[in-house]
Amino acid sequence: MKFLDLFVISSIPVLKVLLVTAVGSFLALDRVNLMGEDARKHFNNLVFYVLNPPLIATNLAQTITLDSVIKLWFMPLNILITFILGSAFGWIVIQITRVPSHLRGLILGCCAAGNLGNMLLIIIPAVCKEKGSPFGAPDTCHTFGMAYASLSMAIGAIYLWSYVYNIVRFYSTRTNAIEVTRSINGAEYPNDNCKEALLPSKDPSISKDYQYHIALPYDTCDESAKVPIFVKFKQQLAMLEEKLNLKKVFAPSTIGAVVGFVLGVVPRLRKLLIGESAPLRVIQDSASLLSDGAIPILTLIVGGNLVKGLRGSGIHMSLIFGIIVVRYVLLPLSGILIIKAAIHFGLIHSDPLYQFVLLLQYALPPAMNIGTMTQLFGTGESECSVIMLWTYASASISLTLWSTLFMWLVS
Repeated sequence: MKFLDLFVISSIPVLKVLLVTAVGSFLALDRVNLMGEDARKHFNNLVFYVLNPPLIATNLAQTITLDSVIKLWFMPLNILITFILGSAFGWIVIQITRVPSHLRGLILGCCAAGNLGNMLLIIIPAVCKEKGSPFGAPDTCHTFGMAYASLSMAIGAIYLWSYVYNIVRFYSTRTNAIEVTRSINGAEYPNDNCKEALLPSKDPSISKDYQYHIALPYDTCDESAKVPIFVKFKQQLAMLEEKLNLKKVFAPSTIGAVVGFVLGVVPRLRKLLIGESAPLRVIQDSASLLSDGAIPILTLIVGGNLVKGLRGSGIHMSLIFGIIVVRYVLLPLSGILIIKAAIHFGLIHSDPLYQFVLLLQYALPPAMNIGTMTQLFGTGESECSVIMLWTYASASISLTLWSTLFMWLVS
């Protein structure tokens, strides 16, 4: 297939995404206000809790079998490589541009985590529908492509909320701790009475430390040694859950992926729910009907969120340029080398669509959930909006060019 034909095929899905995104941005304008901040939050919750899980579960259940799970083993490793390489390139950007400490987690997160869920769920079906697509019949391409995209979304969510979340949290809490320390050290006391009130009491009988000494037993070492092993293990699990935020890791989309895997791998469940002759196929059909609204609503939300970046912030353009270079130049080039090497050594099977999805995972814009993390920790919210605006605007060009090259490489 000619390179120009591939360019036309790859540009159509990007144009579709741009048009629907533009509608979302228009609806989010203040004078329209149909998708204001509150509306976007409600839509986001609807997609997160209701539409995404059946979308992922139905597509995985239709295509995933025990044999295909063995064939797809490289995808989790490939996504992990994108996160690690993105972090390494992001660290270089930080060193070159001398990013302020409160923005370092944001920069590392934007370089590491791509939009592995929403963008693939939008692009892959559009590519499959185009005439002359190098991925075969549209129905087969759509079924398997959505399974690859759904698996990518689930794995990406796990890495995002376990890896990137803790990076953003580390730099955010570190910055907040520094600010609190500075405010305490720089505090001025209005009079001598305030100074005396802050000094510890000379009488040990009324000091807080002395109270704790009275409450604790003298033989503290022996008491701690008698704590049951089960209690210690439970405490360690609680600390691990708090650090990794396991509630976010096991999000509804991840649960939907688990359900889809179980339904696809277990033959008896598959015969009950999947297929035209399945006795409980009405459940599968209802879930598919429910999931049809996920992709258009997701695209509208992306467009509405980009409106925040129009207001601007004090972020330097060098940072935005560095992130664009990492996500749209360095990572895709690295991805070509890695996937070609994996194909050479027989680590990836010969499905062109599967290879295309693996390559595309290196060329996606930053994950939108990074904005949720900045809102959660209260650092870099306005800067994140500007980064998302410019990176997604640049993605319209870069995704078209890289998609064309990726199709040419795998076809």
